[in-house]
This record gives sequence, C-alpha cells and structure tokens, in this order.
Amino acid sequence: MAADNPSSDYAGDLSVLDAWALLKSDPRARLVDVRTNAEWNFVGIPDLSELGREVALVQWQVFPTMQVNPGFVAEAEGDAADKSAPVLFLCRSGARSRAAAIAMTRAGYAKAYNVAGGFEGDLDGERHRGLKNGWKASGLPWKQT
Repeated sequence: MAADNPSSDYAGDLSVLDAWALLKSDPRARLVDVRTNAEWNFVGIPDLSELGREVALVQWQVFPTMQVNPGFVAEAEGDAADKSAPVLFLCRSGARSRAAAIAMTRAGYAKAYNVAGGFEGDLDGERHRGLKNGWKASGLPWKQT
C-alpha cells in the first residue's frame, strides 16, 4: 500500500480501501473525520467498532460560517502524543481532509494522510454522492449518529 502523491506537504493520498487496510493493520493508526456536525448527523460517520476504535470527529471548517477551525490542530491531536503514528483525514470528497493533513504535517506529524474519495465520494451522473466511490460506496462500515 503506497500513498499517491506523497510530497513534503503531507504523506499523500490513500484510497478508502487502503485507508481501511492501514487502520486494520496498524493499531496506532487514527482516523479523523473533518466534516461538520451537520454532515456527521445527517450523512453518517465511519464505524471503526470492529477495530475496537472510534473515529475522531474534528471539524476543519465550522458550520455554518465555514471558517477554518482555529483550534483544529489542538483538537485533532487529542490524546495522540505519538507524532510518528499514521493519522488519516477524511471529509466528504477529499478536499478539506487534504488541507487538514497538510496542517497536521506542519504541526510535526510525519504520517498525515488524506483519504481520497472521502466519505461520500464524487458526484454521479445524476449529481448524487455516496453511490460512485468513497467510504460508503465502497461498502466500508459506517453508522448514523
């Protein structure tokens, strides 16, 4: 499993299936969902219960103003003292999570990944999300909050 687009800005992009494989194989790996409260409540969140873990819910942008959360890095760090452990960031489709991975790399995290495709993935031909690609469409576990 190699990350796509690795750069000095962040560790690179992982597909949702590669992200799941990393979470399963490395008990130190953490998943941080950077969407908004509204998205978590109405669309759902990844379910890591079979791995004996919880997804961290930390907004990158705060709804409804959508301003970048000034406390994001501190909130995302939480109890994660090991800056060498993999941290995977997930949003709706992969843009906010990339920005979050860059911010955490700048904060000293060596393995901050963007989960490309996000939770809902790209729009399909009828302009709906959640059916074409992404966490939900790939059949990975998720739940409503």
